[in-house]
Amino acid sequence: MDLDALAAARHDDWQRLDALARRRRLAGPETDELIERYQAGASDLSLVKSTAGSTALGDRLSISLARARLKFTGAPENPLRQLTRFAWVSLPAALYRLRWITLGVAVATFVIAGLYAWWIGGDPRALAALGSEGELEQLAEEGFVAYYSENPAASFAGMVWTNNAWIAAQCIAFGVLGVWVPWVILQNAQNLGVTAAVMFAYDEADTFFLYIAPHGLLELTCVFVAAAGGLRIFWAWVAPGPRPRGVALAEDARSLFTVAIGLVFFLFVAGLIEGFVTPQPWPWAVKIGIGVLALAAFLAYMLVLGGRARRAGATGDLVEFEAGATRVVAG
Repeated sequence: MDLDALAAARHDDWQRLDALARRRRLAGPETDELIERYQAGASDLSLVKSTAGSTALGDRLSISLARARLKFTGAPENPLRQLTRFAWVSLPAALYRLRWITLGVAVATFVIAGLYAWWIGGDPRALAALGSEGELEQLAEEGFVAYYSENPAASFAGMVWTNNAWIAAQCIAFGVLGVWVPWVILQNAQNLGVTAAVMFAYDEADTFFLYIAPHGLLELTCVFVAAAGGLRIFWAWVAPGPRPRGVALAEDARSLFTVAIGLVFFLFVAGLIEGFVTPQPWPWAVKIGIGVLALAAFLAYMLVLGGRARRAGATGDLVEFEAGATRVVAG
């Protein structure tokens, strides 16, 4: 095959391919033309390589084809812009979708915890079943407070963070089973109610609330959100609506995996508060104020920013986030 003859015959076509590939945006007809010329150019390149191997002519055509291919597959976006989109669009939109289920989980948790506290606090036999008089008194008057300061703040914060992040991830991952999330909600509420009952029984109610409030406001809310995510995944499997069950499950799971990633950061903040703020000998107004501010910031992120993102059409799906890494060039 005569490469010079081929280059002369295809010169205008290749030039047009390169010109279209260099344009920042293309109209609909131009996009169709680019696809046609890309296919033709790919055939020419295959012919050149199979006949003459690696040549300068083939290399130039390869560059034009690669540039054209980016128009279809998209060029990688700046990682900082991807991270910004995730933080300000995808994650808050995904959290916003869970707002009502989160509220339901919170109400259920506090109702169950309240019932446990009422039952144990009103029944001396139930209280005695938790431990001896000395053990319970030691827990109420020393152990509960000592828990927050018996380890170095940094290691304690890290331990709390990893434990809570693991629980949140389990809620999302195993939510489809239908039983895991209710079990987590029950265990969480039971622990909260039993501890409250012991503290109340020994007149340490103020200590209980003062030590729980700084970090617990944000920490418990994150757990509620994770549980809500798991329940939503389960419901997508039970009642997929007009979507095929597999599609509904996959779509909601992708969206809620976004939540699992985001909760890692928020639980990290809660862990820092629990490790570095809760045990400090500061005025309680300051410590609880920090917890209230952390919760307020999270709720504003979830409801205000999330509502805005949802109204703009964001779904919170990871696929949507990943799609932001490519540029849409046809219009």
